[in-house]
Amino acid sequence: MDFIMQNLPQALMVLGIIALIIEVAVLGLSTIILLFFGLSLLITGFSMSIGILPDSLTTALWSNTVVTAILAIGLWKPLKKMQNRVDTKPVTNDFAELTFTLDNDVTEQGLTTYNYSGISWKLKSEEAITAGTRVYVMKKDVGVMWVKPVSQ
Repeated sequence: MDFIMQNLPQALMVLGIIALIIEVAVLGLSTIILLFFGLSLLITGFSMSIGILPDSLTTALWSNTVVTAILAIGLWKPLKKMQNRVDTKPVTNDFAELTFTLDNDVTEQGLTTYNYSGISWKLKSEEAITAGTRVYVMKKDVGVMWVKPVSQ
């Protein structure tokens, strides 16, 4: 404890960096509370090391309380908005280049199935496609492959 008191600004900055690493690397900015706390520890430790604040546990406690509250009030809405942003672009993966020949007719109802990678997928199409037609997967939903003829 004596070592920490002699090096309080550095200890606060190290704890702040640890809190930020946990928030970003482990929790993926899911709580954002540790972000505010880690930043307040860094700010308090830096302020103590350059002489703005005195080196005492009481000052560290109150400074972290006030700075965490200010950061939470100021950054809560922008960070919450950033968390709730949804990416709407379609994900490309190994289905993007999947082509095969139909064994049965395909319609929009999804009555036809196709076994791929150990899963029985329903096949759907915006237009009726006859059996024997070479098709590619244009998009996929849960358990459903939407297909189009290769010639289109």
